[in-house]
Amino acid sequence: MSEEIENIVTKKDKNLFERFFSNITNFDRFLDQKIDFVLLKIINILRYAFIIVMIMYLAVCLMSLSHKVIAMTINQGVLDFDSIKNILTDGLFILIILAIVKSFFIKHSFDYSITFLEIAFVVLVRKLILLQTEPSETFLLLVLGLTSALFFILIIYVHQYIKKDKVENK
Repeated sequence: MSEEIENIVTKKDKNLFERFFSNITNFDRFLDQKIDFVLLKIINILRYAFIIVMIMYLAVCLMSLSHKVIAMTINQGVLDFDSIKNILTDGLFILIILAIVKSFFIKHSFDYSITFLEIAFVVLVRKLILLQTEPSETFLLLVLGLTSALFFILIIYVHQYIKKDKVENK
């Protein structure tokens, strides 16, 4: 009889433990879902706030570039090489910022990676423009030139692949 009582007590204890851990597991799932939802909302709000800040920064950069072009043209008339180089590097910087802002709106990971490949290409071209052409920099110029050419070929290839894929899907 004592064995039966022990079995009943152990069954009740097991049942109590199972219910306790089941309740904890359910509570954990509930919290996990709620926290995921809240964190996702917070991240989306911060993402849109950052996008707004970047768009305002882009507008300031565009106004600054416009002012620089107008001021240099009024002061110099015909722009010299250094002025054009300065304007070109500022324009490429704005292009980089524009591509970064564009990447915030991309949902498809393939397009996202292509956008960052394009950003890397523009960064390399900007670096090539900014480098001084000295004999000691020849190897660096060669490597950057080859890398930017490879990026350009990859970008063209991927865009052709996407265009071909769209035609085949129609």
